[in-house]
This record gives sequence, structure tokens and C-alpha cells, in this order.
Amino acid sequence: MEYLNLKALTASVVYSVLGIAILMISFYVFNRLTPGTLRREILEEHNTALAIIAAAFMLAVALIISAAIHG
Repeated sequence: MEYLNLKALTASVVYSVLGIAILMISFYVFNRLTPGTLRREILEEHNTALAIIAAAFMLAVALIISAAIHG
């Protein structure tokens, strides 16, 4: 079982959970800084531009977190 390295697996899980938590916190801050609520604007008002901006923000933060974790 040399393919299964418990230390690497544990580190991977911890970093994944940490990255997801940071992403959720940063999206919450982004939601609080924008006027109105993103949920209402995207789902009820069909604001496509705001949905694209929110998705781009999440991708950018995910790339930053990924680069920070992998060095």
C-alpha cells in the first residue's frame, strides 16, 4: 500500500476543507459589500452580469487559495 500515504491524504483533506472555508467566508464578505443581496438580484431580477461577476470572484479566490496551498 505504498500508493496510500496517510500523511499526504490527511494534508490534502485539511487543505481542501480550509480552502473551502476561506472561499465561503470571502464570498460572504463579497455579498455584504455589494448593494442588495446577490441571491435576490440573480434569481429574481435575472441579473446575468452580477452572476458572471460573482462566478469570476469565486474562481479568482479559488485560484489564489490553490496557489497558496501548493506553493
